[in-house]
Amino acid sequence: MKQSDCLKSAKSIFWDFDGVIKDSVEVKSEAFERLFSPFGNQTSRKIRAHHEANGGMSRFDKLPIYLGWAGQNLSKQNIDKYEKKFSLLVKEKVINSDWVAGVYSFLKSNYKKQQFFLLTATPQQEIEDIVSKINISDFFIEIIGSPVKKKDAIKRIMVNFSIAPEESLMIGDSDVDYEAAVVNKVPFVLRKTNLNKSLQKKMNGLMIKNYKY
Repeated sequence: MKQSDCLKSAKSIFWDFDGVIKDSVEVKSEAFERLFSPFGNQTSRKIRAHHEANGGMSRFDKLPIYLGWAGQNLSKQNIDKYEKKFSLLVKEKVINSDWVAGVYSFLKSNYKKQQFFLLTATPQQEIEDIVSKINISDFFIEIIGSPVKKKDAIKRIMVNFSIAPEESLMIGDSDVDYEAAVVNKVPFVLRKTNLNKSLQKKMNGLMIKNYKY
């Protein structure tokens, strides 16, 4: 089946955000590196590499790891402080980052014909603010961010909207996205990037570079 037919034939699509709708993964890589740069280049580069190898993982799960590597205390107060710093660094940059080619047109042309759901590791209020600023809120029936896990969000939505796995798709760019789809028996479409080459090798499903056909 052609890419266009595969995407348009699904009654429901679960969308990741960073790297799938906006080309914003690099923005977050740079923000993590900058946030931890006071602790030395070795630490900040290690953190950047971990972030890039673990796309789809919530910053709330990453920050305790990174603060530990930086020798900082892991109190909730300190984690929250760094989360706020990170949010300030990335929010506007994500809003201003490039769209993945063709995605806005696809969403706008098809959201009334298909059911679209947005699932992301970005905190709930932050993702709601971002999608509002870039005028895509109306394209999604539900927008679900952290702390809800993607696999749990898919399961809940499928029950609430009586969605059959074979009539849906998950479009993602990370192992977390792939695993969330597999657990729920949902077909997975990988948006290929330079950061998910290992996932490309182990997948045998549809892989896309963009939404232009």
